[in-house]
Amino acid sequence: MLADLPFTIAALHTAYGAGARSADIVAECFRRIAAVDDPGIFIELFSQAEVTAAAEALGEFDLVEKPLWGIPFVVKDNIDAAGKPTTAACPAFAYTPEADAFVVARLRKAGALLIGKTNLDQFATGLVGVRTPYPVPRNALDPAIVPGGSSSGSAVAVSHGLVSFGLGTDTAGSGRVPAALNNIVGLKPTLGTLSATGVVPACRTLDTISIFALSVDDAYAVFAEASAFDAADAYARRFPVAPLGPVPQAFRVGVPSRDSIRFFGDGVQQASFEAALHAVEGQGGTIVELDFSPFHDIARMLYEGAWVAERYTVIEDLLKQTLDVLHPVTRAIIAKAENFSAADAFRDFYKMADLRRRAEPLLAGVDLLCVPTIPTFVTLKDLEDDPVGPNSRIGTYTNFVNLMDLCAIAVPTGRRGDGRPASVTLIAKAGHDGQVAALAARLHGQAGVSLGATGWPVPAQRAADAGLCVGPVPI
Repeated sequence: MLADLPFTIAALHTAYGAGARSADIVAECFRRIAAVDDPGIFIELFSQAEVTAAAEALGEFDLVEKPLWGIPFVVKDNIDAAGKPTTAACPAFAYTPEADAFVVARLRKAGALLIGKTNLDQFATGLVGVRTPYPVPRNALDPAIVPGGSSSGSAVAVSHGLVSFGLGTDTAGSGRVPAALNNIVGLKPTLGTLSATGVVPACRTLDTISIFALSVDDAYAVFAEASAFDAADAYARRFPVAPLGPVPQAFRVGVPSRDSIRFFGDGVQQASFEAALHAVEGQGGTIVELDFSPFHDIARMLYEGAWVAERYTVIEDLLKQTLDVLHPVTRAIIAKAENFSAADAFRDFYKMADLRRRAEPLLAGVDLLCVPTIPTFVTLKDLEDDPVGPNSRIGTYTNFVNLMDLCAIAVPTGRRGDGRPASVTLIAKAGHDGQVAALAARLHGQAGVSLGATGWPVPAQRAADAGLCVGPVPI
């Protein structure tokens, strides 16, 4: 029965190999979308006939020619799909591109089937997923909790098993926070490994496309297909995707010290993080407590410093219009850039360099970092009372990562004592995506949780225990 078929890449390819028709998989995808009945997930849901035609145009089932043959996916609506509007959750900004974004084109060439474009915090400004003029997506596990942002629709779609993977973007944590809140994997790759051509920027120097999936294997497989050097993207970098290899027998893991760790009074979250650290130790990790003050200081710079001016460059014309076309919280955050001068920007660059230098010795003494993906949970009611404060708190362990040119992956690690999803983020130096993903796969496989909100079991590891885990190749 297709209704019981997990939409993982391996399960779908097994079904195709046994004779399943791509048109039937597309029909099942749309049946699931109708059954979930969440009008907030999609800004642009393609027609079933259109997707079926794309599926039938794939030709014979061939995983050598098309490694993602027949795999359904969605993209956040700040990523271009040819002939479909890109809105960035702002109808007044909308345009219709003639070409796919570079990454979307690569995924389609690999055989993946694009189902639609998903909702987001307007102009990717937010970590809660509610700053949109469209209906707010419902958290896949608990409608009282925020869906997470800014890549809200993509994460919710993946968690429900409507598609196999979704593309988001990540500047401050938008590819990791929604993963934690919806019990899925969120891969935030090394900056520059995924092209930004065809993506509406938030902070162009810090942005990356991110990948949501039900498993680490799937997220990493998509990453491998999507990654290629794009000479048209001035921020592209030549980092090859290393194989997803075995976990080293011994490694050092930096974690926030007791004096610098922050849970904002959430003792249940603290207990779940401590349990995750025991699991890391069980994989050969030695826990090293670090004073996280420099990382917290860097995180604050993202919205308190001149980087807000990068967001301003994208919507300057809209901010100067008299018509109220922007979400009020988005407008208030980005309009702060009007108070910055060029001299302020340079002062912030100098401050950031000093903070990075303070953090360097901490990173040098460990192989990777492990942090709670979120320090606590945020409800819709919390945001009614304060639309800004909870958003800031939820980014405690995500905001610093891109500012420091690190890679990261958020992974489910079980259930908290109250039943809510537990998640940690593994962080490493640029180019070490395979290192953190390998450990993430191990942790997920032993977490005892189902995939997203589906009830499907975590599949046996395929890639994580094969191959060679290699380091980065210098630029």
